[in-house]
Amino acid sequence: MTAGALPGSGPRPVNFADMLELVAGAVPDRPALVAGAVRLTFGELDARVDRAARLLRGAGVRPGDHVGLYATNRAEWVESMFACMKLRATSININFRYVVAELRYLVDNADLVALVVERRYLPTVAGVLADAPALRLVVVLEDGTDPADDGGLAALTGPGGALADRGIRLAGYEDTPAVNTPADDSPVRVPRSGDDRFILYTGGTTGMPKGVIWRHEDLFHAAIGRPLPDGSAPRELADILVHTASPPLHYLVMAPLMHGAAELSVLISIGTAGTILLWCGRHFDPHDVLRLAADERASTMTVVGDAMARPLADALAEAPGRYDLSGLLAFSNTGAPMSPRVRADLAAALPNVFLLDSYGASEFGHNGSAEAGGKRLFQLTPDTLVLDERLEPVAPGSPEPGRIARRGNIPLGYYKDEAKTASTFLRDARGVRWVVPGDLALVRADGTVELLGRGSAVVNTGGEKVFPDEVEDALKSHGAVFDTAVVGVPDERYGERVVALVALREASPGGPPTVADLIAHTRQRVAGYKVPKEIHLVDVIARNPAGKPDTVWARTTALRLSLAAAEAPAAAPAPAEVSA
Repeated sequence: MTAGALPGSGPRPVNFADMLELVAGAVPDRPALVAGAVRLTFGELDARVDRAARLLRGAGVRPGDHVGLYATNRAEWVESMFACMKLRATSININFRYVVAELRYLVDNADLVALVVERRYLPTVAGVLADAPALRLVVVLEDGTDPADDGGLAALTGPGGALADRGIRLAGYEDTPAVNTPADDSPVRVPRSGDDRFILYTGGTTGMPKGVIWRHEDLFHAAIGRPLPDGSAPRELADILVHTASPPLHYLVMAPLMHGAAELSVLISIGTAGTILLWCGRHFDPHDVLRLAADERASTMTVVGDAMARPLADALAEAPGRYDLSGLLAFSNTGAPMSPRVRADLAAALPNVFLLDSYGASEFGHNGSAEAGGKRLFQLTPDTLVLDERLEPVAPGSPEPGRIARRGNIPLGYYKDEAKTASTFLRDARGVRWVVPGDLALVRADGTVELLGRGSAVVNTGGEKVFPDEVEDALKSHGAVFDTAVVGVPDERYGERVVALVALREASPGGPPTVADLIAHTRQRVAGYKVPKEIHLVDVIARNPAGKPDTVWARTTALRLSLAAAEAPAAAPAPAEVSA
């Protein structure tokens, strides 16, 4: 039986490891991955993935096991993800900015048996080992950190160490087999299934992250499979081979691979026989990103909201004509909103490039694309609807918002969270199963959908509902505003009041605006009850590595600054934090 094949003559199910092998077999010499100094063809990538899979298998990783990937963007991240798939194990994306307490939660919640980790993060790993009884393998990726700097990991696990009885194995990613051990260079080919699991841990902007469980087959049809040249959707794995007849698209992946948008972009690139251009910088540098796009003739660039799009738009404006982006066909945004002003700036800088806003979520996959020139207006896919509280479709033109929901190819649920699964994955009166994460939307008379934002973020002020995204867009339309976060804080009279945190540009024509200027600007664009009652100027808006806002930080900071302003209304404001 071939890898991934099932008895009978039916279509071959979709498995992502099989997908890589299929493309590698068809176009082994086509460039597959550019990651810093590393350049791999599909044949070379598949061989490297086999090597990593043998390393994990030799250390005891088995089908169904969970392996954490704890690193910044690099070629080995991609190799390890596919190596897990080859073994029918599951890779788990880990936020590389975690502190010990957060990593301890993730290792336990995800039931990790192994970690592939950059050396710089070993001290954090050392801090969680005692509370991770299932963890038995740590594979180290060298990153230029002093090889002796392992946070005491070797001492803990070596002879006489506190964890010596646990049998935890430390291995280098590039380790060669021990002397007298027969070399195993054979490809890793095992029967696989479309039921194999892909678990995506969400960013945790409002709490600890949750693992969304997808079947490979469902995720392919929900988010990965791109239209074929005739416009049809691929129905089975073999259909993707038609992409090998065309020159490869070059997908520039900028977001950290610990974020779902980046992981899915990698899968999309492999599934279309494209070339992954992986941004491997330690810190986001828009000029370096644009230089990579120009040097490698990027076909598409994918950002996650204004946190990435705004610096790129500014860099293009600073140096018009510096970067040859004539190969760029599409600039795509997903995972977080892109404000109208940023979109307009990009359109001016890239007049011949198609700007695309895609709507989706970790629980959804891809659900629709923005109407050209529209403001948060999306044409949803046929299996995505806006439902009311009875799980019935909201009628077009209704003034009442509903919740966006998807049926068909959807996740199985959340890992080890039955309560959250029960509240998010619902069945309607006809028995149809829906995933309903909580995004609110209005259905316009023409059937397009206006995205309002996550219901948990809505500010209820005096009975009026204010959607932060709308207020943030109004603030960002001011030329001096670089970034903003709008939240609600408790208010004795109104229940909640609208408060905005604003980070200004370093230099603004005419000097920085006052808080009163910003309030007046916002009042011209939204109704009075939506205008922030307070605006606090801060140095930076905290976001996670993928660019999504840190809602917990925003609410905590807004409440702290609001209370400080109330307690000392006559005090001179601090330079970095100014209250209205």
